[in-house]
Amino acid sequence: MSDYLVIVESPTKAKTIKKYLGRRYKVNASMGHVIDLPKSQIGIDTENDFSPKYITIRGKGDILKELKNAAKDVKKIYLAADPDREGEAICWHLSRALGIDSSEPCRVEFNEITEAAIKAAFKKPRLVDQDRVNAQQARRVLDRLVGYKISPLLWKKVRKGLSAGRVQSVALRLIVERENEIDNFTPEEYWTLEARLKAGKAAFTARYYGKQGKKHVPAGRDELDEVLAGIDGQDFIVTSVKKKERRRNPSPPFTTSSLQQEASRKLGFAARKTMMVAQQLYEGLQLGKEGVVGLITYIRTDAMRVSEQAQDEARTYIENQFGKKYLPQKPPVYRSKKGAQEAHEAIRPTSVPRSPDQVKIYLSRDQNRLYRLIWDRFMASQMSPAVFDTVSADIAAGSYTFRATGSQMKFEGFMKLYIEGRDEEEKDEGGLLPELSEGEKLSLQELLPDQHFTQPPPRFSEAMLVKTLEEKGIGRPSTYAPIIDTLQTRGYVVREAKVFYATEMGRLVLELLLEFFPAVLDVDFTAVMEEKLDKIAEGELDWVEVIRSFYESFAVSLKIAEEHMEKIVIEPEVSEETCPNCGRNLVYKMGRYGKFLACPGFPECRYAKPIIKELDVNCPQCNKPLVERKTKKRRKFFGCSGYPECEFTTWDIPQKEKCPQCGYLTVLKGKVLQCANKECAHILSGSDKESGNKTKAVVKRINKKSAGRVPK
Repeated sequence: MSDYLVIVESPTKAKTIKKYLGRRYKVNASMGHVIDLPKSQIGIDTENDFSPKYITIRGKGDILKELKNAAKDVKKIYLAADPDREGEAICWHLSRALGIDSSEPCRVEFNEITEAAIKAAFKKPRLVDQDRVNAQQARRVLDRLVGYKISPLLWKKVRKGLSAGRVQSVALRLIVERENEIDNFTPEEYWTLEARLKAGKAAFTARYYGKQGKKHVPAGRDELDEVLAGIDGQDFIVTSVKKKERRRNPSPPFTTSSLQQEASRKLGFAARKTMMVAQQLYEGLQLGKEGVVGLITYIRTDAMRVSEQAQDEARTYIENQFGKKYLPQKPPVYRSKKGAQEAHEAIRPTSVPRSPDQVKIYLSRDQNRLYRLIWDRFMASQMSPAVFDTVSADIAAGSYTFRATGSQMKFEGFMKLYIEGRDEEEKDEGGLLPELSEGEKLSLQELLPDQHFTQPPPRFSEAMLVKTLEEKGIGRPSTYAPIIDTLQTRGYVVREAKVFYATEMGRLVLELLLEFFPAVLDVDFTAVMEEKLDKIAEGELDWVEVIRSFYESFAVSLKIAEEHMEKIVIEPEVSEETCPNCGRNLVYKMGRYGKFLACPGFPECRYAKPIIKELDVNCPQCNKPLVERKTKKRRKFFGCSGYPECEFTTWDIPQKEKCPQCGYLTVLKGKVLQCANKECAHILSGSDKESGNKTKAVVKRINKKSAGRVPK
């Protein structure tokens, strides 16, 4: 018989912890929450200090009964849910259900599932933190009031199945407002001018900066012609040369938000998938003879703190594997954002010597890729900065100034191991400039004008949306995955080519919410509410008063909406296709994965079919049109409409342009236009594009002139 009972959330976590605690401890799993608000009703008594009505979750009765039986004959019960507010609430519900004295230190908290961390945590159990519990209660009550009050209103006025949420609806607002910015954007023309110069035998490029020391961007061809006329016949003279050493510091170790962003950029993971795989790495995986081991620290964190032990391990590994020059004199310290829970650590490997290559054979492909990302990022964060030699030179052509910059890596530092995803898209400054001196006269080889148009802001990718939500203080990183999932499930947004598009339904729902609930949809309000929840967790605010101050105005808005929101009848869009079962015209409907065609006779007739998007490109094998398809896991690919007779498929986007070498189909592979014929694989350069014709014509005319002369 065991002396102690430990309760955690998952069987995997229970198995890992049991390994470290020994025979005297029995470790059971609650399978997450066992007690919560009811799904069938709001469960909040607004007339009695917003008292929540908690019930045993349907299907969890047997689990709770097992936990009560296991608790009968033990000396002590330990509650070891995750170290966050939700975990604290789980422990609070369990302590009440199992009759644990509120003055009994029963709460055990740890940030990593390792033997040292587990044993240390059980030596110093604490009381359940009521302030953290109250903060979680306040969040649940707030979300329940908004969701369960507004959603039925949308069912009544628009259609069933819709929903609103305190954070979800604000995220929808960001996506829709970005769409509106794009729709209303007016491109503006501007020109750049580059000069190809020579200092002795060394050639380099300088870009037009401005006139008489003031920055100037030509807004049209007329302005560019004025610049060209002004420098016609002028000598190009070096007026200043600045040399300096630039250091580039590594990115800090991952928080929940930055992990979701980087996994989206580098691995193509959705936020939900990132958190699912990270949870597996945290709870523990079977590593051969070593048994079940937790590979990373707790994954729901906004702190950047790193333990001294982890830093020591990292420094030893870096010195042994890379050399002492890759090791900074002191371990770097990263500052967390305001309001971060500093009791937590950043996401890091639990053991630095347990490298990705060492554990690869025990992990799935996704587990290995995410673990490598976390390991590399943490190790890079403990390494020396990269060092660059940079040169900047100003060059005068009469009263006009050109500027040339160059950069060359002097010491790679942390970049030997890892570069943050967004850094890979930054403009390459090229190598160092040739040795230049003030007053030196340069030889002009050619001038390269180029026409551009300003671009609208980009649509939100998942990484960009997560970053924006965090920057604006909307929600918490642990909620981003379910928020994004809900927006797609409700049909408010669709994800195409890795970016979000608002649907007509999303726009309609947002319009109604903004009209009747502007305060709930206000970005600043949502951020301020998160700050109040933090203060509740710190014991500085009373949770009931926070809810009351919100509900007073919310109830007024709700009453106005119930009385004045008009009922909207949405007629489905009818297609020309007919149902093969009953002959009625199919209608367009919106599902979790976007639009599809269905019979309007539902539920009598349940016929439905996906919408196949036909491309204006023909199959290179049989000349039938290519169509866009999706795998069972919703990954997009392109195939022949003649399938199964023709089995041509490609992951890359087919293009109309034929390969100039073999005449085969070309595809857009990332940002590269390439022949899809593997035997050819010709890469088409940008010069093959029609958009470059103007520039080529200018260059052609310039090359006919002698060096230093520019045609007017």
